[in-house]
Amino acid sequence: MHAIILCGIQGSGKSSYAQAHWFDTHVRLSLDLLHTRQREDVLLHACLAAKISFVVDNTNPSRAQRLRYLQLARASGYERIELYHFRSGLAAALERNARRSGKQRVPDIAVRGTLAKLETPTPDEGWDRIVVVEARIDGSYREELLQT
Repeated sequence: MHAIILCGIQGSGKSSYAQAHWFDTHVRLSLDLLHTRQREDVLLHACLAAKISFVVDNTNPSRAQRLRYLQLARASGYERIELYHFRSGLAAALERNARRSGKQRVPDIAVRGTLAKLETPTPDEGWDRIVVVEARIDGSYREELLQT
């Protein structure tokens, strides 16, 4: 059982990375997909009860938001609980966001607002592993292990 929590501003590459890495192995929990916290909670608790691996693909800018998932997974006996922090500059995130269309594109003010609320994850949060990810212009990713 593996729980992965993503953290980062809109346009930082979270959803693309999740699709490339865990599409076939983890249930994806995303407010973009589920639209409400209630629906997310129903699916999250179903994963926890069934001991299914999952990835939370939301911005999760605050420590409190991230710790909620960590505590629930830990209490449910998950073997590995990891945080992937998507580090991105504002200009790069806004550029990637501008390439989106329809509902996938969020207002620039939302990206700026999330950046203003972003609390950089630290090892003392209690994760089994923290990976810092940076999306590159060519579509690849640079990964740095912050904590094992």
